[in-house]
Amino acid sequence: MKQSVWFSLLLMSTAAVVSARAYDAVTDGRHRPQGEAYESTLAAGPLRVHPANSRYFTEGTKNVDGSLKAVYLTGSHTWNNLVDMSKAGPPAAFDFEAYLDFLERYGHNFIRLWTWDSVAWDTRANRKLGKDFVHQCAPLAWARTGPGNALDGKPKFDLTKFNPEYFDRLRTRVRAAGDRGIYVSVMLFEGWGLSHGDRNRAPAPDGWAYRSHPFGPDNNINGITGDLNGDSIVLEVHSLASPAISALQEAYIRKVVDTVNHLDNVLFEVANEGGVKEWNWWVVKTIKDYERTKPKQHPVGITGHGGERLATMLASPADWISPGGVDGYRDPAPAWDGRKVSLLDTDHVWGVGGNHGWVWRSFLRGHNPIFMDPYDGSVLGERFDPKFEPLRRNMGYTLRYARKMNLAAMTPHGELASTEFCLADPGREYLVYLPKGGEVTVDLSAASGPLVVEWLDPRSGDTAPGESTSGGRKRSFKPPFDGDAVIYLRRQQ
Repeated sequence: MKQSVWFSLLLMSTAAVVSARAYDAVTDGRHRPQGEAYESTLAAGPLRVHPANSRYFTEGTKNVDGSLKAVYLTGSHTWNNLVDMSKAGPPAAFDFEAYLDFLERYGHNFIRLWTWDSVAWDTRANRKLGKDFVHQCAPLAWARTGPGNALDGKPKFDLTKFNPEYFDRLRTRVRAAGDRGIYVSVMLFEGWGLSHGDRNRAPAPDGWAYRSHPFGPDNNINGITGDLNGDSIVLEVHSLASPAISALQEAYIRKVVDTVNHLDNVLFEVANEGGVKEWNWWVVKTIKDYERTKPKQHPVGITGHGGERLATMLASPADWISPGGVDGYRDPAPAWDGRKVSLLDTDHVWGVGGNHGWVWRSFLRGHNPIFMDPYDGSVLGERFDPKFEPLRRNMGYTLRYARKMNLAAMTPHGELASTEFCLADPGREYLVYLPKGGEVTVDLSAASGPLVVEWLDPRSGDTAPGESTSGGRKRSFKPPFDGDAVIYLRRQQ
């Protein structure tokens, strides 16, 4: 496809983006159990890896006994929550306040704040999830000053100058999320477009992401080209192959840090699904080195399905990682050993997928499950797809239990439950998932004295007390309702 024809797709008119508030009217709030009130406080921090249980973070708050509380992260993220995206230009504005309302109602406390590196997104590269058109994407991080026009007909980028609109929005949205008790992973670079979506994704033409990228030679006034070897596969952008590109990227990283360093609810993410090992590690080091000169230091993560696999991500200087399906972390994911914090993301397992059972299986194996949410369907997927409603609700339910338990003392103990999904502080607290309902046997040999029993129905969020029990041996339990179930046992105080 010729460039002029391809970019003409960007000028097509757009339908109005459906607001999250419209969805509230449709559901009438039925996704929250009757009378349920989710905790919403300022997101304290900065987070750091919990020194006693590195599956989780801590923000420094202590329990009555003086031990550090653990912070569990879970929530929905969507592609246009920072950079606006739609068929027409300028792209339709994303209603961030409505999005925060959405997250708060489900009881979520975490998002990835997505960047986008190109001025376009040919969603036909996303196949069944995609639309039949190209999104325009703005604002981007660099200023469009000219002289001359880029391939999209707008002024070329000056890669030595930043776009104030982008960084003002970044600061404002991170702060607004923190005011709602939501932690934000600030994505620095987007790798899927160049490393996955840019070739062999017909009917999207090869090279669409690079032709609309600021580092394309026709799109900037600085003489920068991301295709160093002329093979039209531009993975060099997320490598250390070009000292000139690395210098520009370092200046950008510092600008991002300057913009949000003063905020407590920040995490950093190197790139979505991109970057070779050496570059990923360089970005982590660049952030950490620069933040050492600043008042606050924040966790930095590397996500899967990019240029690294599990072994190198675990060996990296990152504080958290997102293992993916190619790393063996499909459903059910293996129990996490805690060498780093795991933010287990459906984005790197299915793209868009999962169900509420996946949430519990992941949580009880020591992960922090998060969801790539189609949200209102304006970018990819369907509008408020009802099949994902239970998933969204149950992320909130897991957070509710994470806050009521002494999570820092709990680790995966599949051997203690016949279903093999158990998070426990043996002798004190046990949280067990029954994927098929029925009966479960829990080994309470380490417990002495009476234990309080509570059941959760994951389909409704309703809880019911169970008959108290005692420890000292294996015990069998059956939920008071049909279908899958969660049982919570704790030593009576």
